[in-house]
Amino acid sequence: MNLRPVLYAIGVVLSVLSVSMVLPMLVDVYTGHSSWRTFLQCIIVTAFFGGSLVLANSGRNFKINLKQTFLLMTLGLLFVAVFGALPFYLSDMNMGFTDSLFESMSGITTTGSTVIIGLDTAPPGILLWRAMLQWLGGIALILTAIMVMPYLNIGGMQLFRSETSDSEKAAPRMAQLARSIALIYAGLTALCAACYIFSGMKIFDSVVHAMSTISTGGFSTFDSSFMHYVDPWAEIVAIVFMLLGALPFVLYLKALRGSISSLFDDPQVRWFLSIVALSTMAIMAYMMVAEGWSPPHALRVASFGTVSFVTGTGFINSDYESYGAFVVGVLFFIMAIGGCAGSTTCGIKIFRFQVLYEICNIQVKKMLHPNGVFIPHYNGYPMPKEVPISVLGFFFLYALCFIAIAIALSYVGLDFVTALSGALTSLSNAGAGFGPVIGSGGSFEPLPHEAKWILTAAMLLGRLEIFTVLVLFTPRFWKI
Repeated sequence: MNLRPVLYAIGVVLSVLSVSMVLPMLVDVYTGHSSWRTFLQCIIVTAFFGGSLVLANSGRNFKINLKQTFLLMTLGLLFVAVFGALPFYLSDMNMGFTDSLFESMSGITTTGSTVIIGLDTAPPGILLWRAMLQWLGGIALILTAIMVMPYLNIGGMQLFRSETSDSEKAAPRMAQLARSIALIYAGLTALCAACYIFSGMKIFDSVVHAMSTISTGGFSTFDSSFMHYVDPWAEIVAIVFMLLGALPFVLYLKALRGSISSLFDDPQVRWFLSIVALSTMAIMAYMMVAEGWSPPHALRVASFGTVSFVTGTGFINSDYESYGAFVVGVLFFIMAIGGCAGSTTCGIKIFRFQVLYEICNIQVKKMLHPNGVFIPHYNGYPMPKEVPISVLGFFFLYALCFIAIAIALSYVGLDFVTALSGALTSLSNAGAGFGPVIGSGGSFEPLPHEAKWILTAAMLLGRLEIFTVLVLFTPRFWKI
């Protein structure tokens, strides 16, 4: 396999990453924090490796094939995570390589799990860098889901080929689409930051939280996350923009072009909002009956928790584990659902549940009418024949990986609840966990190194939709 196009693309990505480190360095310079020297060192090292890869592999008109695309996605994310970990590793926060890589992988995959204790007093450059990793990972996830995944036939994503192949088939149109999506993403981030400022947040905190919110990443500037804020306005802003981050960004582009109704006509959006509404009402009703809470207070806690967990953001505004098994159970299972395809969320995603529902519906009809011919549909159009098999394969692999990760975490010493929630939160890139260690207000820092390596690998696996990574371990992939 010719690796030159892959290495060239990785070099470009690392060069962009090095430029991104300038902003947190300038923040540390402005605040007078000595960690600006750390970022300067990281910029030099990252730019050197990125530039070397570009120069050593340039000079040709590369055309990346299917196998190279699979390899580029996995190696590219690994390289970004490793070099993104340098500011943590070289800082004065005494983070080892394992913790640094875990934090970086959690950021770039928009997971939001953290091993840092003492965020309230951490260097501002480090806090901004964590948020920037999530922000960059969020826009990369959107563009990958729109432009790459549909053509790799991964887990049913080929359903969305028509959204880009019809009007954005040519390369210039694809580049124009990418620029438009990036501008919308940046605009929503700026709007979110402004709303946070009006809610009473400090400017720096609002920018960091805006990056984490719109990317549905969940990194905060405080150990207590949103429990730090008493006023509900910041939570309302978070709920709104977490929901916006979980919707297909292509629909925002269509809405700006005049087709506002497409945002609400999309079946993914309707299913997603229905799940959010039903889960919120269920938890709210339970809080009112079991805890005796007033409707406004129950709605505030239930809506924030539901949106945070289903979008995989992982912000916390309350100790949900103290409210009983029902609340934990609802939040645990919706954490695996995720948002819509083409959004910043990970997890299984809504469209796969829609396809699974259609498959089950067809099976019931065949039981009643054995000689009938039924064709599964999605969004009013017949599904390609390979989509149901791809989706079922994804569900099987997702369940298998979840079981394997949970067993591996139990083997290295984690208790049952921590192992289960750790496996799900990493594979779904959700960030929040349950149990005595990683529960509400907890941290992944006390976990053994072996568990952190398992979780880091699981975050990579979940971020790349499982198949993208596993295909590299098949002998056929490496045959010429």
